[in-house]
Amino acid sequence: MKHDETHQYLSACAAEAARVARGVPAARLNAPTHCPGWDVRTLVDHWVLYTSHGLEHRALRRQLPEDLVARDFTADPLWAEAYADRLERAVAAWADPAVWEGEVDLGTAAMPAAEIASMIVKELAVHGWDVAVATGQEFRISDDAARFVLDVVEHHGDLYRQYDGFAAVVPVPEDAPVFERALAASGRDPRRSTAHVNR
Repeated sequence: MKHDETHQYLSACAAEAARVARGVPAARLNAPTHCPGWDVRTLVDHWVLYTSHGLEHRALRRQLPEDLVARDFTADPLWAEAYADRLERAVAAWADPAVWEGEVDLGTAAMPAAEIASMIVKELAVHGWDVAVATGQEFRISDDAARFVLDVVEHHGDLYRQYDGFAAVVPVPEDAPVFERALAASGRDPRRSTAHVNR
């Protein structure tokens, strides 16, 4: 797939993630989620770190500093606006065609830049859905974007399960909506907000 198509899905999923973030009530941050052992705050901090700061740092070929990895982003009452701004910067960084060339050093391994970008599109969508479900919202993307996410989930599913990143595939009807199939393939039950989900 051409990088401009992936960038289109990156932009769309980032916009939806920003919308969902703005809808997270402060009173829900300590509430449990369907991700075992994670409350909403922990889930949001993971989501913000890797889909905005991580996305931008990958584009710039920089490692995430330890102070970011340990930060509680939700300690800032305006974290959702800060997340939206950082997402906008990160998506803009990936608008440069040169960023898609070569590999990104992840510290323990290197991966093609285009593959990293596609995996972060997946992170935006599936963790965006996790946050949305935990806070009484919906995560809505086009069927084309959902099909892209499904392809990424199916391509990298075994790798994620190897590191407990996905639970076992959840059976859904073959004619289920594309995004529901993507969620199910990642070990999420799209029909129940209390589904067992691994990060």
